Amino acid sequence: MKEEHVIHEYREQTVKIVAPLLEWFSKQARILPWRENPTAYRVWISEIMLQQTRVEAVKPYYERFMNHLPNIQELADVSEDELLKLWEGLGYYNRARNLQRAARFVMEEYEGKLPEEYDQLLKLPGIGSYTAGAIFSIAYNKKAAAVDGNVLRVISRVLLYNKDVLTQLAKKEIEELLMDIMPEDSAAFNQSLMELGALVCVPNGQPKCEICPLEDLCRAHKNNCTGDYPKKTAKKARVIENKTVLVIKDAERTAIRKRPAKGLLAGLYEFPVMEGHVSEEEVVSYLKSYGLESIRIKKLENSKHIFSHREWNMIGYEIKVDELAPLEKADPQFLFTTVEDMSSRYPIPAAFLAYSRYLNVQLGIKS
Repeated sequence: MKEEHVIHEYREQTVKIVAPLLEWFSKQARILPWRENPTAYRVWISEIMLQQTRVEAVKPYYERFMNHLPNIQELADVSEDELLKLWEGLGYYNRARNLQRAARFVMEEYEGKLPEEYDQLLKLPGIGSYTAGAIFSIAYNKKAAAVDGNVLRVISRVLLYNKDVLTQLAKKEIEELLMDIMPEDSAAFNQSLMELGALVCVPNGQPKCEICPLEDLCRAHKNNCTGDYPKKTAKKARVIENKTVLVIKDAERTAIRKRPAKGLLAGLYEFPVMEGHVSEEEVVSYLKSYGLESIRIKKLENSKHIFSHREWNMIGYEIKVDELAPLEKADPQFLFTTVEDMSSRYPIPAAFLAYSRYLNVQLGIKS
């Protein structure tokens, strides 16, 4: 009985946010490239790119992607290397692969048009309830909740919602609450919640409450406890791994290799990596085992890259040799590429940004 009372109270409070949010959004909405012509394809690509990436960082990637792959047919047909090169710098490369899997499925099953039914959208690779809700409401103007991290944070603070928002139960409850009060203009309402979370009700206990249209309705603000919401379980400690990165080059080419088809950074290209932090002498010995001679070696800067659940602590060496031919003969896993090809053809993860700079290779797009 108590649980039903709490849910009822939540609904009464949530319905009050609709009018002020829509009024605020009509005046404060940012001009964004995917909002100019919100077709299903454009909304879909933007929402996948925006997952765990800032809007300003996404803009140039989105525009480049659309220039190269303006429709589902082009996305379905592009080579994986070219697709991942377009995605280079955004990270989470499986998202790009899922985009292509979904595009191919849409070509086969829906004649190249993203389905207009919510349940059918959910069946596509890489599309969960949030992305399906965003496409359904923004592109097709149909009622569906689109609950991402920004929305969870806003609603948690407004309601003093005490459940762990990382659970499916909590997300489902908030989706249901929002569906109960969803106005006819679901596209504007969903985007207003996302926008508020991105610009005003920001994370880490530093919301801009003085300019928030929900200031008078927000229970966390009234109780001076915005930093306590949303509730989340503590993350597991990241696994720390030490790596040694080798930038091996002759006068014209540099050695890279393709990572395995499964696992971390699957199918991308990398500089050769040795496990652990190894000395110059160990690097020289390793390379001589491949028949490389006349080795000139220089220590490079240390670097760190953080993934979701692990962290690479890297040291690096620049190794100049007279020719790479012995390495080429000794191990077919290596590729030998010019700087121009590395920049245009081979997708290299941002983890190696500190070392690609020594070749004047820019990964991704400068923000």
